[in-house]
Amino acid sequence: MAFAHLHVHTEYSLLDGSNKIKEYVKRVKELGMDSAAITDHGVMYGVIDFYRAAKEAGIKPILGCEVYVAPNSRFDKELTGGDDRYYHLVLLAENNTGYANLMKIVSKGFTEGYYYKPRVDMEILNRYHEGIIALSACLAGEVARNIQKGLIDEAKKAALKCQECFGKGNFFLELQDHGLPEQKLVNTTLLQMSRELDIPMVVTNDVHYTYAEDAIPHDILLCLQTGKKLADEDRMRYEGGQYYVKSEEEMKGLFPYAWEAVENTQRIADRCNVEIEFGVTKLPKYDVPEGYDSWSYLNKLCDDGLAERYGDGDQPAGETGQTLRERLDYELGVIQRMGYVDYFLIVWDFINYARTQGIKVGPGRGSAAGSIVSYCLGITSIDPIKYQLLFERFLNPERVSMPDIDVDFCFERRQEVIDYVGRKYGADRVVQIVTFGTMAARGVIRDVGRVMDLPYAFVDSIAKMVPTELNITLDKALKMNPEFKKLYQEDEQVKELIDMSRRLEGLPRHTSMHAAGVVIGQRAIEEFVPLSLGSDGSVTTQFTMTTLEELGLLKMDFLGLRTLTVIQDAERLASISS
Repeated sequence: MAFAHLHVHTEYSLLDGSNKIKEYVKRVKELGMDSAAITDHGVMYGVIDFYRAAKEAGIKPILGCEVYVAPNSRFDKELTGGDDRYYHLVLLAENNTGYANLMKIVSKGFTEGYYYKPRVDMEILNRYHEGIIALSACLAGEVARNIQKGLIDEAKKAALKCQECFGKGNFFLELQDHGLPEQKLVNTTLLQMSRELDIPMVVTNDVHYTYAEDAIPHDILLCLQTGKKLADEDRMRYEGGQYYVKSEEEMKGLFPYAWEAVENTQRIADRCNVEIEFGVTKLPKYDVPEGYDSWSYLNKLCDDGLAERYGDGDQPAGETGQTLRERLDYELGVIQRMGYVDYFLIVWDFINYARTQGIKVGPGRGSAAGSIVSYCLGITSIDPIKYQLLFERFLNPERVSMPDIDVDFCFERRQEVIDYVGRKYGADRVVQIVTFGTMAARGVIRDVGRVMDLPYAFVDSIAKMVPTELNITLDKALKMNPEFKKLYQEDEQVKELIDMSRRLEGLPRHTSMHAAGVVIGQRAIEEFVPLSLGSDGSVTTQFTMTTLEELGLLKMDFLGLRTLTVIQDAERLASISS
């Protein structure tokens, strides 16, 4: 093969890409390609999902992002015209250094340059350019924009600036052809510029959906993003229906005059080799008092707790023949062998802080209540011996997984505990976690019906035919509800509504902040995962909590429980009245 897709938006270009990762990887495999990229707009939400799916299919994953570059400084936030707010630039990680730098670039776009979009600037790109291959992007790239305006000298300056930043051989002028007259003008100039400036070219297709027939569902998705209807003339759209995963033959047919640029796609793909490490824990270190290390300090705390909870510890620990002391030593041995000594110290510390500050803490929940270590440390208040709870449900050396201690705090003062953890370990090492809202079965019918300008009552009646069952899909609903299936088969309008909805069903619709999840890192979190901003301006990860755990990061659930607040208030009022 001599072609690889290097400019690809997936479902994680929210409300702009309907290219579902699993379908995309499957299509690339069907077309006989051995490599493929992900370059979502300004984010890296989907890179781990894509990495896994591609590896499983035998496809080399090329991890990248189409970043937004501010014309001057990322800190400039004056209201200007749309064309002047940012340019597009495609960045691909060539190696692990490039991947680490890409995460930092994308994070800075949110934490320092956010203005309509997460923007970076040349200062950031120069700082983190190592290990990155850059492409000049689509018509919204700086080079292409200047060409369209007739500013050829400015376009050349922009190209040379990027080549100087990323290094000779690491910056490519990008040719695209979706049937737009502007692209023909730009491509003609880029061919001349490539020869004059000795900058190589590459061809891409600006993929936003998987198959050619997805053009209409994708058009509906854009209407959802912009609040428009299909009938509106003045709306954003991708003209021509050419933004799908094309074959090598189709791409060669578009660029018979640029064979070298076609083959450069595979050359770039061959250069990109990123390996993601899973399952290796990256726990932060707990600062222990002078004279101790983590292991000896955990033992001291457990010894003190054992004496406080049980006395001398010589009593039997159930019917196992162990004493309480032997049970404690056994659990501590497992914790040490599995590398979770600092984990328990961290949890003990913030729970101890909460209690000393008068913040109500729950008695413990889940399998952590089966640990005598947790009980002796005061992490839980449930005696595992009295209630014959099993430690192995919590930690088991034969099934290596991160321990999971969910802690309930007073709803009103939960944030105080998170703030304490941020102060102790550093604000850049303590970050809350993103979640994604998706287009579920009933909701997507209503969304699509609104865009198609169908009567509300009609659309509502169709949506209500979907059973109210957890994780229901439209395909399941058609099997479960005979009336729904009959209507789908006999009514053309219903069939079109449901078919469009099925293509968009399950797509991520928006981000939000996880209600309880917090990740704590041994170094700045942006060194392990990219960061974004929540709707309230607080920093969140771009990866979900399950992905963070797979990457070996410490994820904690700080749960705010209103019941604890009510109990605390009741106790306070009772003490006043007495």
